[in-house]
Formats: sequence, structure tokens, C-alpha cells
Amino acid sequence: MKFLVIFVQKRMRKLLNSELGRKTVKQYRESEKSPFVIVLDNVRSNSNVGSIFRTADAFLVERIYLCGITSRPPHREINKTALGATESVAWKYFQRTSDALKELKNLGYKIIGIEQAAGSAGLGDFEVKNGLRYALVFGHEVNGVEQEILNECDYVVEIPQFGTKHSFNIAVSAGIVLWELNKIRPHL
Repeated sequence: MKFLVIFVQKRMRKLLNSELGRKTVKQYRESEKSPFVIVLDNVRSNSNVGSIFRTADAFLVERIYLCGITSRPPHREINKTALGATESVAWKYFQRTSDALKELKNLGYKIIGIEQAAGSAGLGDFEVKNGLRYALVFGHEVNGVEQEILNECDYVVEIPQFGTKHSFNIAVSAGIVLWELNKIRPHL
């Protein structure tokens, strides 16, 4: 039997910035990171890149790999949406996404393509295993993750969708995936 519990508080007060417990850039860099790295495979929108930096900061992502046509900081449009996260989140550029994946595999990461593909696992069905590190590959806004790159992935995970569009903005996808994987991962 399910119970719905509603908490009613007469006076909700928005927290002040000083009450949020935000880390400094130095504290972020010294913090233990989540077991996730983000790989951007030819992402064309600088606004999306900046938003992903900001989301990566929120989830303590170790690093972002920017690949192919994906722009790199410093860039005015990236900075506009990143709100300083390009200073906290480490990043590295690769001309070819396959070179980034090769490096990550050599470092022991499991590669997860985030894409709609035959045989993909639903996001809610994917199991994050303790002690493993994962690289999450997000692709081009129109073409998605390139097939050549999907072929190099250990897993392909799809975000379930129920409407007519069957696509999310890449920055929204990154937020959904990081939220869900952090929610289900084993915390020590």
C-alpha cells in the first residue's frame, strides 16, 4: 500500500547564496569526484557545451572530453551558460572522439553511449557497479553519437521517451543521465 505524505509549511524561505554550501573552485578540484566523465562527440552548440559544464560541476564530474567540432573554453557563448564551471571542471580536447575513447579505455573506464539504438538498455535498467568508472558519450544535436563511436562503446543506454519528438536537447539529456546514474550508484 502506498501512502502520500504531504508536508505543509506555512512559511517557505528561499535560501541565501551563503547558505547553499557552495564549494570554491579549489575545493571542487580537491573533492572526491563521481565516477563519471563526459565525452562530447561533435556537439555544435556552444550553449549546450556551457550548460553541460554547469551540470558537470553540479554532479562533481571528474572531467569533460571535448571532441571534433565541439568548441572549447574560453568562448563567450560557453561562458554565458557555464557560469564559471569552465574554471572548476577539468576538460581536455581531442580532434577525434575515438582517440578520447582509447585514452579512457586505457584508464579503465567503461564507455556508455547515450543514444537510441537497437539493443540499448533503458536508463532505469542500467546498473552502475561499485568501483567502476564510466565515460558518458553524448553526440551531435541532430545526428547523435556517430555509429563508429557507438561501435566502440561497452554499453548503449537510452532515455525512455513517450511523446512525439523522441529527442531531448543534449544538455537536458546530460542532466537526466547524470541525475539518474548518481541516484542509483552505490555510495560509500
